[in-house]
Amino acid sequence: MGEISVDRQHLDRLLADSASTYGAPYQRAFAELAKARRGRPIAEILPLLRRAADEALLGFTDADLREQAEAISTGEPYVLRVTVA
Repeated sequence: MGEISVDRQHLDRLLADSASTYGAPYQRAFAELAKARRGRPIAEILPLLRRAADEALLGFTDADLREQAEAISTGEPYVLRVTVA
């Protein structure tokens, strides 16, 4: 289970919000990858997650992204704890 701290003003980088002007919410990118890449190798998913996190300006660690890639690959649910600062 991953954990990330996000400033309140940057929640729109993480969560899909139709009212937001920010263009790359990570939640949407993760959901799209999970749907399209389920069952694919972790090595294929990992760089796509890294790019999505970088575009959303989120500071996920390599271990966090690997856990997420494993969840997508296996089809297991992934729980992310978000601490809002």
